[in-house]
Amino acid sequence: MWVLLAVAVVVVGFALRLNAMLVVTVAGVVAGLIAHLSPLRIVEAFGTGFAGSRSVTVFVVVLPVIGLVERYGLQHQARRLIGRLAGLTAGRLLAAYLLVRQLTAALGLTAVGGPAQAVRPIVAPMTEAAAERVHGPLPERAREKVRSYAASADTVGLFFGEDIFVAVGSILLITGFVDTTYGLKLDALQIALWAIPSAVIALVVHGTRMLWLDRVLGRWVAAERPEPAPAGEVAR
Repeated sequence: MWVLLAVAVVVVGFALRLNAMLVVTVAGVVAGLIAHLSPLRIVEAFGTGFAGSRSVTVFVVVLPVIGLVERYGLQHQARRLIGRLAGLTAGRLLAAYLLVRQLTAALGLTAVGGPAQAVRPIVAPMTEAAAERVHGPLPERAREKVRSYAASADTVGLFFGEDIFVAVGSILLITGFVDTTYGLKLDALQIALWAIPSAVIALVVHGTRMLWLDRVLGRWVAAERPEPAPAGEVAR
């Protein structure tokens, strides 16, 4: 029971807006000491958890690779590719990425895409290139808007898509919590099926917002475009 004081440490630390890594580390040390673990066992538990986390290892390997491909022109090539595709707008590109992200997440391929692996080096530059091809040079406000929409397409697609996959952690957490707490027997497949309507609605709503982005960009670029000089001033 006293081990749960570590949760209070996390709550207080986050409420004070302290460094998240420091808060979690202190909470782990507190939990270990209350559980009568020796300092050596606590450090051993930290090391075992770090070594057993495959996601951390993959992140350490993937990050330098992303830096290298960006250094050697990945974003430039993505912009060139979009420049050749007539009829592809920023909104249509993001709506298509939202659909692909949701479908792959529904099949359990949650690692396909992501802010670091796909949005920043590929999706955002391609979307900016598509917007510039239609509207011309983008003001900084519109450019930031395009980048934020690219990130939201990835996040919304993953969030509503992964719940359809039966073996995802969130569904297992729901079934495990309800079964142990309330003595019920939830079927993970039924929860996944009920997640399909939510995913479809999210696709329709957010996809519409993506398509509407083209109109918003058109208004912003037109509003910030400098007024043409009067004919008399040009002649002088």
